[in-house]
Parts: sequence; structure tokens; C-alpha cells
Amino acid sequence: MALQLGLLLLVALLVLVPLLWLLSTSLKGPAEDIFSSPPALLPLQPSLQAYGTLFSQNPMAQYLLNSSLVSLFSVLANLLFCSLAAFPLARMQFRGRGLVLAVVVATILIPFQVVMIPLYLLMVQLGLRNTLLALILPNAATAFGIFLLRQSFLAVPKELEEAARMDGCSPLGEWWNVLIPAARPDLITLGMFVFIGTWSDFLWPLVILDDPKLYTLPLGLQQLASSFSLDWRLVAAGAVVSILPVLVLFVFLQRFILPSASGDAVKG
Repeated sequence: MALQLGLLLLVALLVLVPLLWLLSTSLKGPAEDIFSSPPALLPLQPSLQAYGTLFSQNPMAQYLLNSSLVSLFSVLANLLFCSLAAFPLARMQFRGRGLVLAVVVATILIPFQVVMIPLYLLMVQLGLRNTLLALILPNAATAFGIFLLRQSFLAVPKELEEAARMDGCSPLGEWWNVLIPAARPDLITLGMFVFIGTWSDFLWPLVILDDPKLYTLPLGLQQLASSFSLDWRLVAAGAVVSILPVLVLFVFLQRFILPSASGDAVKG
């Protein structure tokens, strides 16, 4: 037990040191040398000047709003469409169900770079280039989400559905009143995966967006890193701002991401 605890502490330290270094760099005053040798982990003259400059001289509020809208609507669309697609694959009997599931799962193996150009041409034809909707639609449903929720729905006892059916529930009523509450931990897990993936996505927004007013946070940070007067304190502050929402989301939702019996989930 002591050895396992020591290994866990070592891994936690290895993970936390880069984050602490990033935070320390963002808090160092303009007179401090961030490239000093030996390096100083703690700032000698703590200052919030980098954060003030970040928001006063850059449209960070707009970047945060764009990223928040794209991530929020992507999560909501994913939870809705993936749960609707997983319902028949888990609970209904129809010819070719196994083939449909196999095709859906197989798409996980296709890299995004393979479909990026056809997807770009499709967005141009739909007139969605340079819109936030073009960032939301490709993330509206994922094969991973469909597979995850299908497995979650399979674990729900059929007796619960039969009881709901006897009470007069339609198939959609069974999906909403029985399966969705039972799959709450998996829904929250999927939502977190989609949020983190969308929030940190850089390649697709870079391809589909030209208007700086529509830039998401990763594109905005790239503008900081590519400026002629590069200030690493500013870049570090922007990175901290981009990481903070993900950390807060995880802290608030981690208690829901726990394995629970389907019956208990429905009762709760």
C-alpha cells in the first residue's frame, strides 16, 4: 500500500509540476527573468499584470464566449443525438443492427484529417463557412458517444422498461424516463469528453474560420504566441485562462462520474 501511494504521489507530482510552472510564469512580474538559471518555481515579485494586459489588449472575452457557445451546444447536441441513436441499437430488435453498430464503431478509426477536406467543402456548400455553427455540427454526434451510451443502456434491467410500458409510456417515454436517468454517469462522462475535445480543438477552427471575431480560445492563444513582441508571461496567462474552465468543470462533476447500479440511478 505504501509503495502504491508513493507511486501515485510521484505521478501526481509529474502532472502538477508543468501546471504550477505555467501558473508561476504567468504571475511573474515584468522585472523578473523567466529564463533564469537555476529556474525559480515561485515568482519573486508576484503580479497580475499579464492577466490585465491579456484582457485589455486582446479580445479574450470574445474568444471565451465563442468557445463557451461552441462547447455548450456541442455537448447538448451530442447528448441528445447519441442517446437517441444508442436507444434502438441497445433495446430494439431489427435486421442489420449488428452491422449498423459495426459501421458506427469502425468510424472511430478514421482520422479527422481524412474527412477534413470533404467536411470543409460541405460547409462551404451549405454557406456555413465563417460561422460558429460550422464548429458545432461536426461535433453534434460521435461514434464513441453512441457506443458508450449503447453499452450503458444495455446494463439497464428490462423489467424497468416493462414497468414503464405498463404505465403507458411510449418508446420515447421509456428512453426519457428510464434509460436517460439510469445512464446519468455515462452521459456526464460523455459530456466532459465532448466539452474538453471541443474546447481545445485547434485544427478545425483554423481551417473553417477567417474572421477574428469568431475565433475560439485556441486560435486566440495562437495569435498571442505568433505576435512579433512575444511575451511568454502573456502566453502563460492565456494558457491558464484556457485550462481553468476545464478544471472547474471537472471539480464540480467528478462526484457524478461514479459507477452506480442502474436501479439506484433510476430511483435517484
